[in-house]
Amino acid sequence: MWLDNVQFVLVTVIIVVYSHDCKDYDLSASDQSLVDMMKHYLHTSRKEECPPQSKILNAGVTYIRWGKTNCPKGVDIVYTGQVGGNQHSYRGGGVNYLCLPNDPQNGQHQSYDNDQVHGGEYRLDAKTKPSGWSESMGDKEIPCAVCYQKRRSAVMMIPGRQTCYKGWNSEYNGYLMSDHKGHFKKDFACVDKNAEPLDKKNGSGNGALFYPLRTKCGTLRCPPYTNEADILCVVCTK
Repeated sequence: MWLDNVQFVLVTVIIVVYSHDCKDYDLSASDQSLVDMMKHYLHTSRKEECPPQSKILNAGVTYIRWGKTNCPKGVDIVYTGQVGGNQHSYRGGGVNYLCLPNDPQNGQHQSYDNDQVHGGEYRLDAKTKPSGWSESMGDKEIPCAVCYQKRRSAVMMIPGRQTCYKGWNSEYNGYLMSDHKGHFKKDFACVDKNAEPLDKKNGSGNGALFYPLRTKCGTLRCPPYTNEADILCVVCTK
């Protein structure tokens, strides 16, 4: 309360001094002392409202760009890798997809039966593929990249949109994918609209699978959604 009263008095003094009608008015020593006190008070009482510039410059967020080996222009790449995860028919264990680095530091060989990290594959064909994709992507392993966007404090994936809301910046957009509904559960992943295979190798390893998804009207309201349509997605930061 005392500080509030001091602040009010000092502000009043400064306003009176600087609004004085005499153009040639000079501040007395006591006036200048009050002005300096006010500046010091404002500086010390409000400095926590403005974080140090170094902290702002060092702030950032990370996200995984599924289906690509690089990050968007202007975004730092932490590492590239390939998608991994639990085998699609296993009942227990992890349900999230992993971005496994291409330069792993491998542990000791073990003989126990709990293998949960398999490679990830696109599972699609000519009839079941996102618009614009080639059926040749079917059964190909999936690359990924971990990206670091500087000067951002939040990141989110929005399902059902290909653009971000006002005030948010688009990192990339694509298609929402996951494992088949007849398999055991996996995460939803936003796979880049221009996704690519990890390499040119062929073959089906039946590991952690990525299937295209579509909408189903009923409990899902249509409109605004459309029945049996590709589900778009976008990754946004701010």
